[in-house]
Amino acid sequence: MPRTGSRTTGRPTLAEVARLAAVSPITASRALRGVATVAPELVEKVREAARALGYVANPAARTLASAQSQSVVVLIPSLSNQLFIESLEAIHQVLRPHGLEVLIGNYHYSPEEEENLIRNYLAYQPRGILLTGFDRTEHSRQLLAGSRVPCVYMMELDADTATCSAGFSQYAAGAAAARHLIERGRQRIAYIAAQLDPRALRRGDGFRETLQQAGMYDPALEILDVRPSSIELGATLFTDLMHRHPDVDGIFFCNDDLAHGAIFQAQRQGISIPHQVALVGFNDLPASAHMVPRLTSIRTPREAVGHQAATLLLDLMAERTGPTQIDLGFELVVRESS
Repeated sequence: MPRTGSRTTGRPTLAEVARLAAVSPITASRALRGVATVAPELVEKVREAARALGYVANPAARTLASAQSQSVVVLIPSLSNQLFIESLEAIHQVLRPHGLEVLIGNYHYSPEEEENLIRNYLAYQPRGILLTGFDRTEHSRQLLAGSRVPCVYMMELDADTATCSAGFSQYAAGAAAARHLIERGRQRIAYIAAQLDPRALRRGDGFRETLQQAGMYDPALEILDVRPSSIELGATLFTDLMHRHPDVDGIFFCNDDLAHGAIFQAQRQGISIPHQVALVGFNDLPASAHMVPRLTSIRTPREAVGHQAATLLLDLMAERTGPTQIDLGFELVVRESS
């Protein structure tokens, strides 16, 4: 009986899969990686052969053989935030047809944790990296620069036009929320933010400076909380703000879940929205259109960010020229809460 499996591990090899499927090893590799150019009938034959043999790909061996992996690293600050989940889904849809594997790193809003992920993932020689925003440790920047791995930044735009990014202006989004509340005739306008990641702080900058220009800014009405954002925290912060400043008549929340908590708490306390206080959220999560009252929110292009960032990365990896900064904008969706 002929020997099967790797000499060192005894596991089935790609060559055996190719032989059983009656295709070349290259075709077998491409079929298993999901490369779109492989005919569907061949893909099915190769996958059936892999199932029959119990074959599992060895990314490390593939990397050693080619001096480069077929992986793309995506670093995000949270897997519980729908903003990033929708972007990740779009990234997969763009990259998988090209046979690229997506490796996800969640750094929990910690620059030090992100630095460790960058260091570890670079050892796998990824084809490219997608990063969230521009704020990271100096050593992370040095690691990325020294690796020469193509990088695209998501969710924000950079003044440096040489940087590849797909996103929108967080500052402009905050300014738009402030202008909306001013135009609604609100006089005592507050900002409530949690988590305090760099993007929430930039939204706060735009909000604050717009109020300052209108002569309406009161620093006592800016509530910044380092705890993770949640509906429960939104209810708590809303209660505290209205207890200390009952004359507040407009609030911008750094994201929708805080605003949802405020709506629930206002109902418990008999505070009328928007008659007593108008509320504006951020991200326009699906539930916002079904709140009572329906929440005014800034809709962010979550899926488009993932799609455009992944497309930019493909262009970089192929050394194709094109736009380096894609401003996807945002939309203020006005509903009953304001």
